[in-house]
Amino acid sequence: MKISEYLKRRNVKRFSLFVVIAFVFLIFSKLSNDYKQTINLKVNLINIDDEIILNNDSLNTMEALIEAKGFALIPFVFKDSKEVVLDAKTDIVTMPDYYIFDVQKHRFLIEGQLGSAYKVLSLKPDTLLLSYSTRASKYVPVVLKTSVDFAAGYDIIGDYELSIDSVKVVGSSEKVNEIQSISTEELSQQEVNSNISRSLNFERLQDIEIFPKNISVKAEVKRFTEGTIECPITIINKPDNVEINYFPKTVTITYYVDLDNYNAIDASDFRVECDYEALGDDQSFLVPKIVKKPEFVKRTAMKQKRIDFIKL
Repeated sequence: MKISEYLKRRNVKRFSLFVVIAFVFLIFSKLSNDYKQTINLKVNLINIDDEIILNNDSLNTMEALIEAKGFALIPFVFKDSKEVVLDAKTDIVTMPDYYIFDVQKHRFLIEGQLGSAYKVLSLKPDTLLLSYSTRASKYVPVVLKTSVDFAAGYDIIGDYELSIDSVKVVGSSEKVNEIQSISTEELSQQEVNSNISRSLNFERLQDIEIFPKNISVKAEVKRFTEGTIECPITIINKPDNVEINYFPKTVTITYYVDLDNYNAIDASDFRVECDYEALGDDQSFLVPKIVKKPEFVKRTAMKQKRIDFIKL
């Protein structure tokens, strides 16, 4: 009896194994056959202008009757649609308020995106109309917000370099007309002693879209030092019939410059002027102003704030 039961158990296992193998072969056999199925093709329109908003997304679909092996149709068991990408610049005819896509004329585009595993038997509709609405837009300048603390003796060379100087704002006419500039999020760094390279987003505005979405900011950071130099004073706009004597004849200029250019500074690189026409009533002194300095000099200051003079 024990031997009989043992053989029966082995026969049951063997029989179950054969059933499973037969079922697998049956599935493979079925999936190797050709089948027809209708699927939805959802249109994804690219390269449209920023001001354009597509309407009626649920209607932007086509129906395709396809034939393929069962294996190729397995993905559509879980999802009966596929995305088709169309280029608004090359595949679509633009009309006021809607785009026109000639489905039959561009059948090859659809077949190419479906792949060689699928044979397209028919497509509906023959022509697809994609309606859209247009929003207002304009370009406005970018304002960089910074809160950068440099390490002692360091500063940037020149100004911050922005990848773009203006952006496109898109929205309702009323809101777009109110916008005069767009600020970035704050560039905040502490104890900076090396070059700056950051990507910043823009401030968020309600019901307004900004293109592009971000901006690159760069700055060259170097070690700086202070220097002083004596520069002669030039009197401008003095009448020919007026003779004056003024003191001092030179002023001391303090400048802030990077170390690489420190030795290149010369007094002739600066120009200090006093405007005689700017004199007020009974004013006995002139006000010196620095009207010329090298581009690579970060900032300047003068120790003398007034130049005394007398008429001869």
